[in-house]
This record gives sequence, C-alpha cells and structure tokens, in this order.
Amino acid sequence: MIRKEFIVAENQRGLLVKDGRLLQMLDPGRHTFWDWDNRLSAEIVTAQGVFNSPWAAIIEKLHSEMAAEYFMVVRPGEGQAAVVWLDGRASLIARPGQAVHVWKVLNDVRVETFDVLAEPRLGKAQLVAFEKAEAGTVAAIAIVSVAEAQAGLVFFDGELIETLKPGRYGYWQIGRKVTARTLDTRPLPLEVTAQEILTRDRISIRVTLTSFVQVADVEKAALATPDYQAHIYKLVQFAVREAVGGRTLDEVLNDREKVDTQIVDHVRRELGDIGVTVTELGVKDVILPGEMRELINKVIEAEKIAQANLIRRREETAATRSLLNTAKLMEDNPTLLRLKELESLERVTEKIGRIDVHASSGEGLNAILDRLVHLKPRD
Repeated sequence: MIRKEFIVAENQRGLLVKDGRLLQMLDPGRHTFWDWDNRLSAEIVTAQGVFNSPWAAIIEKLHSEMAAEYFMVVRPGEGQAAVVWLDGRASLIARPGQAVHVWKVLNDVRVETFDVLAEPRLGKAQLVAFEKAEAGTVAAIAIVSVAEAQAGLVFFDGELIETLKPGRYGYWQIGRKVTARTLDTRPLPLEVTAQEILTRDRISIRVTLTSFVQVADVEKAALATPDYQAHIYKLVQFAVREAVGGRTLDEVLNDREKVDTQIVDHVRRELGDIGVTVTELGVKDVILPGEMRELINKVIEAEKIAQANLIRRREETAATRSLLNTAKLMEDNPTLLRLKELESLERVTEKIGRIDVHASSGEGLNAILDRLVHLKPRD
C-alpha cells in the first residue's frame, strides 16, 4: 500500500489518472490518495490560456460535464474566424477546422465569431485589437500600410479587390492569400545611367539621361507591367540609341533640343496607355573619350584665340581712327590744341613734386608754353 500526495497551486489543475484513464480533475490544494498497487498518477497543468494537452479533446468527448466546468471549446465553422478574448484582451484567433480549448477557471473568456467571407476587411478598432493576437504559424490578419502620396492595391489570391488611399488597413487572411502593392503617385525621377553609343561618324560616346515619370492610373500601372519603371528604363535606352546613333557628334552636341524631342516622342509612342506618363525627359550629360575631349578643347581654344585677335584688331583700328580724328580737329582749331597741351602738362605735373622754371631772357612762362608745340603752317 502506497500513500500518494499531490499539491495543486491556485493557477493549476491536476488530472488524476489511473491506468491511462482520467478519474477526476484536481482543484487547488493538497490531495492524498491510497494507491494499493501503485497505479495512480497526476498530471499538473497550468489552468490559464489555452489548454494544450491531448487530454483536452478526451475530456471534451468523454467527460462533457467536466469540460463545461473547466474550459471553453472554440471551434469556428467554414468561412469563419473566432477571436478569443481573455480578460478583455483579444488573445487568440482560431481558424476553421481548428479546435481550441481555453481555460475559464481563472480568466474571463469571451468568444467573438466573424464571417470572413462576407466581411473580409476589418474596421480600425478591430485591427488595433486583433493584430497582436496569436494566430498560429500563419498570420490570420494581413496588414496593408499605404504611405502619404501613395495608392495601394489589395489582391485576394491574385485578384484585384480594391484600391486604397493613404492609411492602415487589415484583412482576414483565412481561406485566402492576401497580397498588396503600393505605388507612389508623385513625379519620380528615373535616372538612365551612362551607356556607350556609336554616333554616325563612328565616335563612341556615353550618354546619361534624366526623366520624371508619374502614375496617372494606379490600376493600369500595377497590372500592365510587373515593373513600370524598369519598362520605361528599357524604352528610354532604345530611344537614345536611335536618336544618337543617327547623328554625328557635332549634331548631338549642337542639337540637344532635337535629340531630346526625338527621345520623348519615341518613348511616349512606344509606352502606350499603361497608366503612367513621362512628364520630362532629356539628355543630362554627354561624355566623350579622353582623346576626343582633348581634341575638342584644342579646337575651342583656337576658335577663342582667333576671336580675341579679331576683337583686338578691331579695337586697335577704332583707337587709331579716333586718334586721327582728334589730330585733324586740333590742326584746324588752335584753341583746342592749346587745351590739349594744358591737359598733357597737367598729367605730367601730377607725377612731379616740384617744377622750377628759369626764364633768363625775360620771356616768361607763356613763351615757354608757346614753344612746346609748333604747328605747321597750313598750305
């Protein structure tokens, strides 16, 4: 004879088992049994939250009264989801075909059932309450976040369901696969990196382009191409090869506007109606080979030197002509010549601190000034 004693805490329950058969549920406290042939055992379990034990299903089927007293069975039907609330907090989401046994001896348990087929989208309050609830290995709720200046598209099993404005949304992901895609509706820069192109005169150059694209129709942009930016990128590459390859280097450098216009026309024509517009597109940089840059720099330098020489000769000719006109005026007007003499004398005296004039003959300063310039008599 063996005396066995089992102690059950307040947050626990005990399963008294004999020969693999459940005899009773042990409540908190000290329990003493006489086991004549050592066939009794007790399994102590935590009586909070979900009753995760093989005994749960056995108790539900074979001991219904015991099951009704100690835990609640949650078993949602097809197309339904069951949210288990413990003490006012959503703690668990059960799926169709899933049986969940929830202890109700220490927690206030409430179960809320939803028809996920009829109402696949959650309200904002539901999303906040349910998003942190346990749902097994696969999330029961798909959360879609759409940022500012974006548009979102929601797909159920690959089928477009609706288009969303900026915000945060939740969908039941039970019986379906929920995916989402967001597109920015603002003009976005699309930089086409440098690519080597051979011009018509057999010169290899590298061209970089900048463009701005904007989504005009979100659904068309999302469904027409897997990636509309990559699609436009390829079109721009083809367009720039066609525009640059049909021109000489001088034409490319001198007719940038025509090159830009041809590229834009080609891209817009080939782009078609995919819900995206190319607002701006143009050549940003034309990169030449090193030896070609040196040659062009020499040509430009020679042109600038020739222009400078031409301007210098024009200025010299104009100065000589002005000097000749002044000389003719002074020859015809002695008073003007006299004023010019005094002006020249003033410039000289500005750089001299002191001037001593000795007129021993008694002629004075006027006589000296008169002999500074001698006019030839007119014929």
